[in-house]
Amino acid sequence: MRSKIVAGNWKMNLTFEKADELLYQIGEQLEKGVPQDVELIVCPPSVYLELATDFAQEVEFKVGSQNVSQYSKGAYTGEISAEMLSSIDVDYCIVGHSERRKYFKETSKELSLKVEQLLEYGIQPIFCVGELLEERESGKHFDVLKSQLSEGLFNLSESEFSNIVVAYEPVWAIGTGKTASPEQAQEVHAFLRGLITEKYGKELADETTILYGGSCNAQNAKELFAQNDVDGGLIGGASLKPIDFIEIAKSF
Repeated sequence: MRSKIVAGNWKMNLTFEKADELLYQIGEQLEKGVPQDVELIVCPPSVYLELATDFAQEVEFKVGSQNVSQYSKGAYTGEISAEMLSSIDVDYCIVGHSERRKYFKETSKELSLKVEQLLEYGIQPIFCVGELLEERESGKHFDVLKSQLSEGLFNLSESEFSNIVVAYEPVWAIGTGKTASPEQAQEVHAFLRGLITEKYGKELADETTILYGGSCNAQNAKELFAQNDVDGGLIGGASLKPIDFIEIAKSF
């Protein structure tokens, strides 16, 4: 049975004091209870990762990084390696978020190398795919998604791929207040699972968690998560609101 996951991407937000307070508030809300079969992941800016992993020793959530270097070590000023993340008990890492693809021009080859680095150190990648508005309107979105998934991940063996979480994030719905309808989300998630089936077989595809990311919030999460192939959410702005974040985790 595939995992249900709610992952909060804090992006580049919060001072140290506010990050500390948010983690404390998430812990308070968690004490009120979330379903036992839902995995909660907090993805703060990298400077707060150890703060988060320290909290996670006492509170029931996992910690994810927002990025990782494609290189293992060396003269790469400002980069953070998978080995470094592993050394502070980071469990997950977001790879290929649309903002990284857009603003930092990350290519499928670079993302594939990042995935390989993470897997080498036992960190689960949350691999993002998603189309632009013009790509959806022109009917090219399925081609774009197929290219992103296959070029980024389909070099992996079955055992390696079994550690991947996929996140579908329609770029036109990120930070815009727009959300894919439950039917649109289900259509794409089923398409992605179908691609995984073609490559790795039905059993592995059925076990692969596919998250929805794109203005998912406490108001629409229940309807989105009710879809057969939507296994949770990669949450942006709502993850900075502890009550909303935990409510989303209760939406299954």
